[in-house]
Amino acid sequence: MFTTGQWTFAALFFVAFVIATYFAYGKDKALHNKVYKGSYKILIAFLLFIAMLFVIKVTMKH
Repeated sequence: MFTTGQWTFAALFFVAFVIATYFAYGKDKALHNKVYKGSYKILIAFLLFIAMLFVIKVTMKH
């Protein structure tokens, strides 16, 4: 399906993308900590909501 060259390109592209993203967002880390302080609470609430929907789905199935 994919040649060895395509797999090599994909791996190198992924590594380069991760490194570039790390440096790009690393510079803004202090700003992100200031602006998005407390955003983890929204993430936890979202994950709990998804878990609640899953529990409702499983219990209604039986």
